[in-house]
Amino acid sequence: MTEPEGPPAPLPDRRTAGERLAARLLPYRDQDPVVVALPRGGVPVAFEIAVRLGAPLDVLIVRKVGAPGNPEYGLGAVVEGGTRYLDEPRIRATGLTVRDLGPTIAREAAEVDRRAREFRAGNPPVELSNRTVILVDDGVATGGTVLAALQALRARGPRRIVLALGVAPPDTVESLRPEVDDLVVLLVPTMFFAVGEWYHRFAQVSDEEVRRLLERSRAPH
Repeated sequence: MTEPEGPPAPLPDRRTAGERLAARLLPYRDQDPVVVALPRGGVPVAFEIAVRLGAPLDVLIVRKVGAPGNPEYGLGAVVEGGTRYLDEPRIRATGLTVRDLGPTIAREAAEVDRRAREFRAGNPPVELSNRTVILVDDGVATGGTVLAALQALRARGPRRIVLALGVAPPDTVESLRPEVDDLVVLLVPTMFFAVGEWYHRFAQVSDEEVRRLLERSRAPH
């Protein structure tokens, strides 16, 4: 008699997640890829992928638009370059309007601009036109920020978009699959409460670590 399969084992850390994703992404190595990370947690994962694929590393700054008084309850996201994604059914369900979110959107857009300047240190964004773009995060829950990021990336004319994630719940995976050319996820647990529960080590990634990894990726190998 076959024993029922249990939940997947958590990942050791973000670096290991990057190494394992890179192994599955090797077929893209000869397709002129660019690795784009969602800061901050996606950067250590993406760095390992970029190194193993010999690809440039960049970031795409996305900030969640939370409900007033409950910032963890996501109602949308804003992305550098001016793209924004708003979940209007969810907004209406809270009794709010898009106009009510105006101050929150403006505040998050200003933070997006600040982080973009700080993380890039004067360097321009990597050109994505007609290239394979691999968008990376350590994990997603609902996928709202990733949807906003994908909209922004698509506007920059890539040939192909691949989404690489450490962990995501099944419903989120299925909702994101039609939005990309390929989707690679290490863990898809049916019991999912937060990204961090699927990593043994999940310390907060600092702005300094993001800057350091981006600088290392720009240095000649």
